[in-house]
Amino acid sequence: MSAPGQERHPPLAVAEGIPPHVIVLMGVSGSGKTSVAEGLHNLLGWPFQEGDLLHPEANVEKMAAGIPLTDEDRLPWLGLCHDWIAERLADGGGGILTCSALKRSYRDILRGASRRVTFIYLDVPKTMLETRLARRQGHYMPPSLLPSQLATLEVPTPDEHALVVGCEGPPAEVIARVLSEIRYHIGRLGQE
Repeated sequence: MSAPGQERHPPLAVAEGIPPHVIVLMGVSGSGKTSVAEGLHNLLGWPFQEGDLLHPEANVEKMAAGIPLTDEDRLPWLGLCHDWIAERLADGGGGILTCSALKRSYRDILRGASRRVTFIYLDVPKTMLETRLARRQGHYMPPSLLPSQLATLEVPTPDEHALVVGCEGPPAEVIARVLSEIRYHIGRLGQE
């Protein structure tokens, strides 16, 4: 039994009837994907997977050396991310994946044929990204790869069942904004 004032509440997804869904948080390095994903995980109660951890070792070594990944480098990684999404959907549960799926062709691979996958692009001004990357210590991806990431960026369009969310402001404010967009988007899908 919980102590007074410490009652356990159901995750927000259960409390507010948000149906199981896979949310793919995407953006370039330093966009805050992990922080937002952790906040959503705590609120929604859905499993969270850091997409970067699914990269084959050869990709990690290449990025650590400051060499941009090619489409061919990314295909095995995209396959692993797709498998994680497919497992969540097959289980009937929701999930949250961080992923720098900046090209539309990458998002098409990850989505497969499911409308239960929503992409959220975390839009951060370039100057803010540069500041964040300069402060980041011990990350395998050097700030020098930011231009190559921005060069592959194809901002998602509404026909992709994707959202663009501005990420200026404190983390709690950004998470609330993302959650509001998810609620609206999933509700709209239910009416189609």
